[in-house]
Amino acid sequence: MSQHPRRVVLLGSTGSIGTQACEVIAGQVGRFDVVALAAGGSQPELLAQQVLATRPQLVGLADESAVAPYRHALQRLRSDDQASGTFVDPEVLVGPDAAVEVAALPADVVLNGMTGSVGLRPTLAALEAGTTLALANKESLIVGGPLVKRAARPGQIIPVDSEHSALAQCLLAGDRAEVSALVLTASGGPFRTADRAELAAVTPAQALAHPTWDMGPVVTINSATMVNKGLEVIEAHLLFDVPFDDIEVVVHPQSVVHSMVRFQDGSTIAQASPPDMRLPIALGLVWPERLPGVAQACDWTHIARWDFEPLDPVRFPAVGLAMAAGRAGGTAPAVFNAANEECVSAFLAGNIRFPDIVDTVRRVLDEHQIGPPDGPPGSFHVEGTELTLHNVLSAEDWARRTAWSAVGMG
Repeated sequence: MSQHPRRVVLLGSTGSIGTQACEVIAGQVGRFDVVALAAGGSQPELLAQQVLATRPQLVGLADESAVAPYRHALQRLRSDDQASGTFVDPEVLVGPDAAVEVAALPADVVLNGMTGSVGLRPTLAALEAGTTLALANKESLIVGGPLVKRAARPGQIIPVDSEHSALAQCLLAGDRAEVSALVLTASGGPFRTADRAELAAVTPAQALAHPTWDMGPVVTINSATMVNKGLEVIEAHLLFDVPFDDIEVVVHPQSVVHSMVRFQDGSTIAQASPPDMRLPIALGLVWPERLPGVAQACDWTHIARWDFEPLDPVRFPAVGLAMAAGRAGGTAPAVFNAANEECVSAFLAGNIRFPDIVDTVRRVLDEHQIGPPDGPPGSFHVEGTELTLHNVLSAEDWARRTAWSAVGMG
């Protein structure tokens, strides 16, 4: 283990991944030096608490209106903290490019815990700076796959999603040429046994009640629709260079086995631990090392039951739809993701029903693949070899507008 503190940049520090990363860092005294935090600005009080606890040199805030509440909260917390006498206010960067600037800072590892495709540019900034990227923001890899892969050197991206962290660990058991299949596990979410009629009556509160994981609202809804698992299939394909035909999804309600790798000799290697994102976060921060005492281990003194069920493609069509977008490549994954983000927002606002999320994404993706001849930039399919950041952003913009129009909100 390195004797010097590992310099860390946290993007999305007030989100689910960011807050748990701060917990990991707080439990490893002297192991980390937090260079910078970046956040959207919706939780200035929490950000101030994190700043006081981690003592970064710099803070990035996307929302300018959050600067005053953040500074006020920091001042109040400092006056209540007897140990803050040596505290130095960090510099504050403000604006939509704040996270991009923070991601490019000199550091050992950048943890991208942002939510949504807004994380793409910070991902590219960290890779171009040569920094190890602990990637929890799967959307940036999904929407900009070829761009991200071109920017990354071998081993520069460390996956933080629990499934892909598990796969990375399992793959250490053999040579890549010996791999037969990657097997991603899925909890099935709160509606694992629901039929179409039951899904039509689902409320946002019910969809946000995940049975095993504590996640942010967008990821939780994506888990309920299984869009999240579809995105993870694309992510696995991109991260590990495994064909889509060799990636499987199995439903595992207990969420203890996080994923598996089947080798050509018939052996299957699985990674298991109670559901706790602090474990893959810690691995992402220090890979290939392991930190002691990060999370609880499986308790073999009690009876345990692990169930595995085949994925029902009728109940969960999002996985097949995502795989189709992944196979199409180019701008199709960006369109899939952007349309879904807008539909999730519409569902949470009460404007569409739960099944309408995936149904609308399918309509938008179908229109994108056909492409109206006189459509705006991004309404046509761009091949992966031709993909540029402009193509991605244009395709996303088109997909968002098309999704809103499709649900009658445009």
